[in-house]
Amino acid sequence: MIKRLRSFAAENERGVAAAFFAGGFGVDLVTLGRIDSGLMIAQQAAYLAVITAVLTHMLLEPAGATFRYARQRTALVHFLLGALLSLYTLFFFKSASLLVSFAFLGVLVALLLANETRRFKALGLHFKFGLLALCHLCFFAAVVPMVVGSLGVGVFLLSLLVGCVPLVAIAAWLRFAPPTKQIVLPLGTVLLGFLVFYFFRLIPPVPLSIPFIGVYHGVERTAEGYQLSHERAGWRFWHNGDQRFRAQPGDRVYVFFRVFSPARFSDQVLLRWYWRERGKGWVLQDTIPIRIVGGREEGFRGYGVKAKYQPGAWKVQVETMDGREIGRVYFDVETIPEAPRHFRLDAA
Repeated sequence: MIKRLRSFAAENERGVAAAFFAGGFGVDLVTLGRIDSGLMIAQQAAYLAVITAVLTHMLLEPAGATFRYARQRTALVHFLLGALLSLYTLFFFKSASLLVSFAFLGVLVALLLANETRRFKALGLHFKFGLLALCHLCFFAAVVPMVVGSLGVGVFLLSLLVGCVPLVAIAAWLRFAPPTKQIVLPLGTVLLGFLVFYFFRLIPPVPLSIPFIGVYHGVERTAEGYQLSHERAGWRFWHNGDQRFRAQPGDRVYVFFRVFSPARFSDQVLLRWYWRERGKGWVLQDTIPIRIVGGREEGFRGYGVKAKYQPGAWKVQVETMDGREIGRVYFDVETIPEAPRHFRLDAA
């Protein structure tokens, strides 16, 4: 049976590698937990160490040499890269609004698909070290803010610097010999890409994420938590609160949100209120800073309120201090005469 399995693997090497790669996705989806989980961080570090060791061995392998694990190592690298890249795809996706996350997600998915094509397979170690560099930078882009306890330009640049250390250290150990171009050039390319994406604010602000944001007529803090008042009809199940806001005289608009952040994390987020003006598009009306504290399983709960507003289309974006969007909510304000009404109450 072992001989048959070896023969099958040899005849279907590409399919087996793709299966291992897809297996990485499956394992990750089943085992995905909190981004600040010590076990998950240790697992990622172990995967990175194994991939780095295997690829470095392949780089130093003498021409014509063969090893007992030569066939299995490609499948192993595919499996571990698949697990890591799928994990980072999910984390980055959760840490931004759909518009922003799809931009960065599209790059990750494109790289995953390209890794299975013959054209990119022919690039050999260049491409594999490029994917490894991407995983190193994604890993430290999440871990460094958790250690520092905040986000910002300086923290992001520090995470990139730390993420470059492992591969640069290997190149230095090899005295930057000609083969190390297969390490340094892919690393430089990925690093430049990260900086460009960050400049255009397309990299989601891991480790933060917004699991919930909605619009309400009232937000009241109680001993059990928060009580949210709304008039939403039951059939508008896809709305969070009063995204069709019927404003009577004296009403105020509340935007309530929950932000997940790791333990020992303390920073500020900005609530930016935009109104869509005819002929001008979205015009910034107000910016409210709110300090958040991490560690809560359900996320930090907060809200912003606006008493002066005009009818029309509105949106509120939650952003980090360096301008990266975490989440947003759209709603329409319609002014109506004063009349009796009945609010429904949600607990949060």
